[in-house]
Amino acid sequence: MAVRDNEGLYSRVINYLNSFQNSYTPVRQSLNVPRQNRTRAHAPITSRNALNSNNNNFKYDKALEEIKRYEDFTTIDWVQDAIIERSRMNAKRSAAIENRSSWRTWLSSSCEAGQAWIVVSIVGAIIGFSAALIDITTEWVSDIKFGYCKNSWWLNQKFCCWEIEEQDGSCEEWIYWSEHYVIRWFCYVVFSTLFATICAYMIRYYAPYAAGSGISEIKCILAGFVMKGFLGGRTLLLKSVCLPLAIASGLSVGKEGPSVHTAACVGIFVSGLFEKYTRNKAKMREILSASCAAGVAVAFGSPIGGVLFSFEEMSYNFPMKTMWRSFFCALVATVVLQGMNPFRTGKLVMFQVTYDREWHFFEIIFFCILGVFGGLYGALVIKYNLKVQSYRKKYLKDYGVHEAIALAFLTALIGYFNIFMKLDMTEILGVLFEECEGKKSYDYESLCKYSEIPGSLQYVRMIILLLIATFLRTGFVIISYGAKVPAGIFIPSMVVGATFGRFLGLCAKFLHDAYPDFPIFSSCKPDVSCVTPGMYAFLGAAAALSGIMHLTVCIVVIMFELTGALTYILPTMITLMVTKTVGDFFGKDKEEYTFGVPVATVMRKDLTVMTASGLRLDEIDQILLESNFQGFPVVTDKKNMTLLGYIGRMELKFAIDKAKRVRGVSSAAHCFFNPDNDSNEESSSTSIDFAQYINQTPITVNPRLPLETVMDLFKKMGPRVILIEHTGKLVGLITVKDVLKYIARKEAEEESIRIRNASSSIELTNNNNNILLEENTSLGSMNKKRGSDSFLELGKSRDSDL
Repeated sequence: MAVRDNEGLYSRVINYLNSFQNSYTPVRQSLNVPRQNRTRAHAPITSRNALNSNNNNFKYDKALEEIKRYEDFTTIDWVQDAIIERSRMNAKRSAAIENRSSWRTWLSSSCEAGQAWIVVSIVGAIIGFSAALIDITTEWVSDIKFGYCKNSWWLNQKFCCWEIEEQDGSCEEWIYWSEHYVIRWFCYVVFSTLFATICAYMIRYYAPYAAGSGISEIKCILAGFVMKGFLGGRTLLLKSVCLPLAIASGLSVGKEGPSVHTAACVGIFVSGLFEKYTRNKAKMREILSASCAAGVAVAFGSPIGGVLFSFEEMSYNFPMKTMWRSFFCALVATVVLQGMNPFRTGKLVMFQVTYDREWHFFEIIFFCILGVFGGLYGALVIKYNLKVQSYRKKYLKDYGVHEAIALAFLTALIGYFNIFMKLDMTEILGVLFEECEGKKSYDYESLCKYSEIPGSLQYVRMIILLLIATFLRTGFVIISYGAKVPAGIFIPSMVVGATFGRFLGLCAKFLHDAYPDFPIFSSCKPDVSCVTPGMYAFLGAAAALSGIMHLTVCIVVIMFELTGALTYILPTMITLMVTKTVGDFFGKDKEEYTFGVPVATVMRKDLTVMTASGLRLDEIDQILLESNFQGFPVVTDKKNMTLLGYIGRMELKFAIDKAKRVRGVSSAAHCFFNPDNDSNEESSSTSIDFAQYINQTPITVNPRLPLETVMDLFKKMGPRVILIEHTGKLVGLITVKDVLKYIARKEAEEESIRIRNASSSIELTNNNNNILLEENTSLGSMNKKRGSDSFLELGKSRDSDL
């Protein structure tokens, strides 16, 4: 028995094993489940694995290496790939030693050593260049909804009015579509709906994989799940083209998640040009991890934060060399992005600001409030987006384009009337993060001006608009994330947190101005503003992002790199710790199971095996025809089941096809699976020896090993199957599907018990109500009878008195 590859079930299995804490997203909740407990029990682990890489037990025919391909919707055996790569490197070293004086050998060795750095350099440069183009296009398309540049139609509003903008924000070069408010609103709605229509149509019919964020699927690929086309050239092209349209449509979606997807596509494309990576998926995984880091780096202008995101969020296998290459890739990408200077500000992102004012200890109260908000926001969005996703899959599966159009129309129709919903979300973040004091640039909607007059009508109006924007944006995030357009959740969540944070900051400022002598404000200086609302917006954005992604360390670093304000590292850490605590309270990680059972409880016992001798070729052909197992354990015989090794389905089929083609073996040929026979001598046409194709180093464990430790082995080492042996005898095997089935069965049992208990409780309540009703009825009858008797006695007494 071995691994069956089933697209639907296997995708759920791999997704189940790959999630980073409750990380996000609604999609992440439905596709990915967070990390298992890392505690390892002190049980014996027998791993006959890849330490003896230069032995002759696991030989691969050169022709087999040429034809071997990774099938779609299967998993990669990382252990096997590591053995093949190690054997290849040993062969190169041996050749280099033998031909030490050859210049070709020196050149080959140099290229081999520097190939990875060349690849990550090219990948980083392309990612930085494409990110700059996407940023420029997004700004232009977003501004087209409002008007156009009179003399240079290809310029967005900022570049059109560069250095000629008036203090009130007016610009003669920028022509609005109309002077009438209603017509402007109409044009805004029409353009938003049009952009969403074009985007959804192209995604639906030309690149379905380009929809959504892509982070969840990339995590599956990093874990070994093969999805051909998901990181292909068409996906890269159409996601890059449609992403600006999705952002400009006004939908509450961001570009940061899709930026990681496009970066991964670039990494796969570039690494595919080098034979070293096309032959070995384990090596390509290193480039993919580096690409993800670069994608986050260019999205936030945060190279260190990008590396930490890839480490904390994306990859389970993240060795030191991968970390260095990821850092270098992210560095190259950000340097190219800054060199292109898409915002013409010399900054990597539009909302990069610098805070130079100190915070006060009384503000910790407000930091905690922001943390609570972030945790509640994450729990709320995750819970209800899952319900929306369920409804979407059930009723809207074939109406992706119509759904995107309706969402864009509704968002534009309502959002236009709120100044914090109308503009591009990245620009709004820059506005909300402003300190205001000493501001000389355009004061958007007089936000800073009104912030200086606490208690005024405009001040109250600004507070109300911020609060309304918070609730509206939260609702639109819940219903928009998961639509069939390129959609991330980073920036929308940050905007929700920023609007709430600015709202809380204005409230705190109002309290200070209204009650300056209150004891908690004693540390405030008299001539300096005590509260900085922009800093609250910054912390609120961090809290909401942490609440939805369930990340902490990388977000602290990202926010620090965004602002360059070391002063606010401690407030950020306090806020995120409260967010994490609240988030864990309302949404425990589903994968934090304590199974409490040995692997023997879950393993498969009905095994299909290959015996060392006694099988004919027609019998093996029949086994291959009737099953789609990806490999078979090899034992001495079915009676004593002494484990000899493991042979993959592909190797087995290759050896059979080769024997039939070269030697013309008959269907009655005897087959031998004796790994101790290292001879390459091929027998006559009446026998086949599969010795050279047998893996004598499969990962094996004791049946009493805790299931939690087996899960760690699957995630850390990445085998396709783990064999269970006891005193050298094969007793079973386990795959990730078996663990999923066990978890699903346990959850179904718990749900059944819960429903049964609820039914019993309802039945008991109904019985009690019936009893109570009967008692009340009886009591009513008794009271009625007593009343009648009393009235009768009263009548008799009156008659007697008369």
